[in-house]
Amino acid sequence: MIKKIITIALVTFASSTIWAQSQVEGMWDFSMSSPFGALVGAKVTMKIEGNTLTGEFDLGGGRTWPIEEGTIQGNEITFKINRDGASMTYEMNAIVEGNSIKGTASAMGTIVDWSMSK
Repeated sequence: MIKKIITIALVTFASSTIWAQSQVEGMWDFSMSSPFGALVGAKVTMKIEGNTLTGEFDLGGGRTWPIEEGTIQGNEITFKINRDGASMTYEMNAIVEGNSIKGTASAMGTIVDWSMSK
């Protein structure tokens, strides 16, 4: 009986993880207010392989920022992006809730909120 309960729990956990991962994949609309008050928008493409998150921010005009060191654990995602190849790196953390992602970006001692929607 205990073996059956453990098996059910593991299958349920695995299913919820796969569901969260499949929710993350695809195209997203990104929005963040910079510390200087400017609104930053981008089209974001994300892909999941195992616990690895990859993708790219497309800011338009040929500007793209690749997602680096991306991970997913359940409904939490983390990744880094380098601003236009500069030394400024944003550390991004967020929670996925259906067709919405909300998180924080930290860079150079500043933390700002950001969001994405499908």
